[in-house]
Amino acid sequence: MGTSAHSSDGHGVGHRLLGAVHHRAPKRRTPEEERRKDKRRLLWALGVTAVIAGAELTGGLVANSLSLISDSGHMLTDLSAISLSLIALWFGGRPADPKRTYGYYRAEILSALLNGILLLGITGFILYEAYQRFQEPEPVKVGTAAVVGAIGLGANVLALAFLHRAHTLNVRGALLHVMGDALSSVGVLVGTGIIWLTGWFVVDAAVSVAIGIVIVVGAVRLVRDATDVLLEAAPAHVDLEAVREIMTRVEGVIAVHDLHVWTISSGIYALSAHLVVVDPMVCNNDVILSAVKHGLFDRFGIDHTTIQIESETYAHLGEVH
Repeated sequence: MGTSAHSSDGHGVGHRLLGAVHHRAPKRRTPEEERRKDKRRLLWALGVTAVIAGAELTGGLVANSLSLISDSGHMLTDLSAISLSLIALWFGGRPADPKRTYGYYRAEILSALLNGILLLGITGFILYEAYQRFQEPEPVKVGTAAVVGAIGLGANVLALAFLHRAHTLNVRGALLHVMGDALSSVGVLVGTGIIWLTGWFVVDAAVSVAIGIVIVVGAVRLVRDATDVLLEAAPAHVDLEAVREIMTRVEGVIAVHDLHVWTISSGIYALSAHLVVVDPMVCNNDVILSAVKHGLFDRFGIDHTTIQIESETYAHLGEVH
């Protein structure tokens, strides 16, 4: 008959393997440690963004600059995105319960998906306003726009310095917001320079369109990655054939079926599989499990596994995938 073995000890998905794994695997931070660091990064970025958002909005209205207003509007969405990211990290740190056995890690992915959709909505507004400006260009106070744009760029660079080392998908969403703002600020400065030299106010709308296209690319990628997690697609860095090879290389294993790998949340990967062995009564199942788990963790960082060991006879009783 089949024998199930679980690497989880019942106290949470994010626990690492036992001491044998630690001395074999390269030193790396746990997902919990990454989340604590991400919280600090987000809090700093939130403070910087909050201070500058009001100044950019006021400056954009005074200068009548669509690119600057777009930048300030994007910074307002940054405040929302960073706040959502902080809330999601807080929820993600809550322990699992009998109803939510994986805990609240997926709140992070939902936040990332919402941030991506929000970015797409803001970009739609920017492109619509740019279309209006193309039809009827409006004068821009280039001096005011340039000064506020420079301040905004400095604030965005500071926020990027806080967030660029983040690894979780959720904080990547916030990082994309801030990166889009930094590009917006650069666009504002370039656009105001061209307007100052040529007097072509239509450049303001053109810069807004360019900024919008860049933001859309990042937002689509973020939505796609979050959707893949929700659909439990195999993580991008995991090659299923390589996973299968790691398992079948272990002495005593002759086949692998019903192999599934998915992402619970950023940095937390799970796997389930059936291992067919020569004879479960003769093979040392603990040795097989230990070798498989070490190989999976060392190569792909998969630390939550559910592996069933079975004989060839048992494997043929049901449908094999």
